[in-house]
Amino acid sequence: MRTWKTVVVESPYGGDVGRNTAYARECMRWCLDRQWLPLASHLLYTQPGVLDDSLPSERTLGISAGFAWRAKADFTVFFCRHGWSSGMILALHDCRRRGLPFVTREGDKVPP
Repeated sequence: MRTWKTVVVESPYGGDVGRNTAYARECMRWCLDRQWLPLASHLLYTQPGVLDDSLPSERTLGISAGFAWRAKADFTVFFCRHGWSSGMILALHDCRRRGLPFVTREGDKVPP
């Protein structure tokens, strides 16, 4: 039996929230099929009654919480079919700054 890997899922959220939410769910399923245990903080923390992504202070709180989880994960997976959002770029910079491992899916064009 394989050991589960803990992963942080990064995919776009804002903009076309309906499409991006469906895509993030697809990404989580893709991870589960590989016995990767995914956390998509942008899906979890934006649930009604948790945080409001349209409020800058609550968006910052959600991003900070996601970054804290990243240090506990085996690696971060960036799902890029719909491009790189500003939040994903912040997460990429966080990985680089802290020397945390990451991989990309559906396009390897990684921003500087």
